[in-house]
Amino acid sequence: MGIFADRKLTVSELTYSIKRFLEEGFQDILLEGEISNFKDHVSGHWYFTLKDTSAQINGTMWKSLNAGVFFRPVDGMKVIVQGRISVYAPRGTYAIDVKRMLPAGVGELQLAFDRLKQKLESEGLFDPERKRPLPEISYRIGIVTAPDGAAISDMITIVRRRFPLAEIVLSPCKVQGEGAAESIVAALKLLIREKDIDVVIVGRGGGSIEDLWAFNEEIVARQIAAMPFPVVSAVGHEVDYTIADYVADLRAPTPSAAMELVTPDRAKIVRSLLSTGTIFDGYLENLIYDNRKKLLGFVHSYGFKSIEDKLRYLNQKVDSSVQRIFYAADRKFDRLRHRVKEMEVRIGAFDAGKIQKKGFVLVRQGNKFVTSANRLLTGEPFLLKFHDGEVKIPNE
Repeated sequence: MGIFADRKLTVSELTYSIKRFLEEGFQDILLEGEISNFKDHVSGHWYFTLKDTSAQINGTMWKSLNAGVFFRPVDGMKVIVQGRISVYAPRGTYAIDVKRMLPAGVGELQLAFDRLKQKLESEGLFDPERKRPLPEISYRIGIVTAPDGAAISDMITIVRRRFPLAEIVLSPCKVQGEGAAESIVAALKLLIREKDIDVVIVGRGGGSIEDLWAFNEEIVARQIAAMPFPVVSAVGHEVDYTIADYVADLRAPTPSAAMELVTPDRAKIVRSLLSTGTIFDGYLENLIYDNRKKLLGFVHSYGFKSIEDKLRYLNQKVDSSVQRIFYAADRKFDRLRHRVKEMEVRIGAFDAGKIQKKGFVLVRQGNKFVTSANRLLTGEPFLLKFHDGEVKIPNE
């Protein structure tokens, strides 16, 4: 008789005994299998099945543990997991609680890479039509990379040499290991809050396929596609290709090459400005010459001369009118003098005081006339003076 044959057990007692036996006996095991029915729950936990050709087992990996997995599992991918067996007593089922997960080989990572690439390509994320051109001159350059890596040091050296007017906005992140993909996404989102970013470089230096895997994650690819400004992907070395390279607006073989692409050459700008200045000087000289030629042609034209002739004619008319006015005034004065002499003869027998009063009256009338005439012609005073019984005209 086997164990417990001497007494009757309840289902709960049996399940508890199995649970204790399995959980104590299989606390740390390595298991290889193919993933199927993978579910990334909203809670962050992973649920899946591990299977081979003849058997399967359910698996669970909690959020606090799966954050350290550098790749995203997909159905059909072979993995090696480390964990312990757990029994869910209410249902009498057992599963493996996974602590670590690794791809069964480089080929499995390539399989995951190809599947994600095919998925995003079918959605149009790699289409050339959605690629945005880089600005001609980038004054604010966002960089998403590790703050202590060689990539950022190389890029700063290049921007200082080529275009020191540029401003670098570093949004630091992890570029490999636990939580790297989430860190890259968070750094990209931070740059969206910045103002006047012209272009963003996202990348890192070289490494193994495992080191670069964060840039093959779907969440990183979708965030790059959602950026409001052009993104240059610069991951690894020239031979390395990631999903980020395909979805970005431009791929650079290295971070240094990316900075070369987004910054203009200072020496080239200086040569361009000098050339533009020479062209502008020539343009101004031609403009001045053409306008001077037009002006001289206008001055010597018949129309311009006819205007000059008309001005002379009008000046002559004014002179002639002034002469006629002065001639009329002179005749008026002559008649006035003649009348004064006649009055002197007529009133010769009168009292001298009365004559003087009459003379004053005549002088005032004459002054009024002369004042009016001179105001009309020259605006200068021109008064008659009465002295010793005679009319005196100034400057006569």
